[in-house]
Amino acid sequence: MTDLLPRPVLFDRTGGSFDLPSGAGVTGPAGPVDSLRRALPVLDLRPAGHGPVTVTEDPALGEEAYTLEVTPEGVRVTAGGRAGAFYAGQTLRQALGAEAFRAATARDSWTVPCGRVEDAPAFSWRGVHLDVARHFLPKREVLRMVDLMAAHKLNRLHLHLVDDQGWRIESRVAPRLHEIGSHRPRTITSLRGEEDAFDEVPHGGHYTLGDLTEIAAYARARAVTVVPEIDVPGHASAILAAYPSLGARAADGREPTPFTVLDRWGISPAILSPLPETIEFLTAVFDELLGALGETPYVHIGGDECVLDDWAASPAITAFREKLGLAGPSDLHAWFLRRLADELAGRGSRAVVWDEAFVSGALRPDTIVMPWRGTGVARRAAEAGHDVVQTPVFPLYFDYAESASEDEPIAIGDAITVADVAAFDPAPSSWTAGQRGRVLGAQFQLWSERLPDGRAVDYRAWPRGCALAEVAWSGSAGTDFPERLTRHLDRLDALGVEYRPPSGPRPWQLGGAGHRRHRPRAVRVEEVMRRLEEMTHLADSTRPSISGDGA
Repeated sequence: MTDLLPRPVLFDRTGGSFDLPSGAGVTGPAGPVDSLRRALPVLDLRPAGHGPVTVTEDPALGEEAYTLEVTPEGVRVTAGGRAGAFYAGQTLRQALGAEAFRAATARDSWTVPCGRVEDAPAFSWRGVHLDVARHFLPKREVLRMVDLMAAHKLNRLHLHLVDDQGWRIESRVAPRLHEIGSHRPRTITSLRGEEDAFDEVPHGGHYTLGDLTEIAAYARARAVTVVPEIDVPGHASAILAAYPSLGARAADGREPTPFTVLDRWGISPAILSPLPETIEFLTAVFDELLGALGETPYVHIGGDECVLDDWAASPAITAFREKLGLAGPSDLHAWFLRRLADELAGRGSRAVVWDEAFVSGALRPDTIVMPWRGTGVARRAAEAGHDVVQTPVFPLYFDYAESASEDEPIAIGDAITVADVAAFDPAPSSWTAGQRGRVLGAQFQLWSERLPDGRAVDYRAWPRGCALAEVAWSGSAGTDFPERLTRHLDRLDALGVEYRPPSGPRPWQLGGAGHRRHRPRAVRVEEVMRRLEEMTHLADSTRPSISGDGA
């Protein structure tokens, strides 16, 4: 068990081993036993009155904590809750060897090294952000991501469901959202500064409400919480293509501005009207979404990259703002997001926002901030009393290439390496204890402008995602992380993950000479971070931000 990833709090190898037969009996409380079995499908453990595997529950440990003890006589798990039992199962699965990560094997028994593991996560939020709005991923790919998260003890799946380029969820209260907003006729393939080129291939898709129920239940059973995102009031082209009456121009009784689902990247001026009718519309959609997902402790409402020009130019919106006693469009932006957060709070969900929403005005105190523009704004949000999930471009935007090389497939910029991620500290020691205490955790972002399918997602997510899993679970990457990661790649191979090898892309993963060709140094992380840090100090922080060719 010396190659466990993420690194446990304590591991004591005692010598010897235990032969665990497939189909062995497991005893204990039904909930934790079910979670342990789900983490170890290859073992086919059978609930029984007695057997070599025993599970006990100790709530004093904490829901996600566990101890795992293997002796020559058997396996004992003590778990704080169902999640802890599931994670104990994942650790035991790693101890069985890479073959335990296959869907099925012909083995009748497994040799488990003896030892004791005591473990609990350093951070409660260990996340993956999956953008299914720019490029839609079929349900099977979302479920597969849940499986990969579970294998790495990651526990928050942030689904970016809405953007200018697509609306990805069925709506029965507003069906044009998915009928009109879920597809586009083509997709841009050129980068910023190049002559426009398109693939001329229709793209689209959406999840039915039944799909969302399935995804949420599947994730919940694997200790993963789905965090849906409906990004408003900006990034609204797909919404306004379906319902132009929600736009700012229509607020004045004029002919609505015609919008289409965008076929290109970058920041759009499309923005929803902030008037009460829009709040009512979105509240109905949120009710529908929450009804499908079931218990949903967090809902992301965006708030980023809003162009407020249409609000400033609208007499009706200006009159509404003045009636509220608000000084300018930025204050109205803050008011709008707080109203949505209030509606969500009444339904048992905490609002989550990108950092522009924090710097633009007063949020609900319980609103969680995701500061993508760097740890400077993260510290300010924590100091203001907001819980923070670290999401900085560097090093957690995995749409950036891992090398400044033309061998790479196309990326938004370069370069973020496995070592960069492993060196990340979500709660820096330079922060005060109070500020560090506000850091819930961290998540990596898979913006999908340049991720058209599941194979591309695999390539960008892993093994950098292994490094984030280590940091978020253990608090920091161990000095032996590179060696453990090398051995862990055998598990990814068994799972069928098409990750990027440490030595570089495989022949079929190369960028080639066509539109998948990477342009090294087209966008450099260092330059983006410098510009972002400057922009967090601008007076009007809701103005468009810079993130390559539009993330």
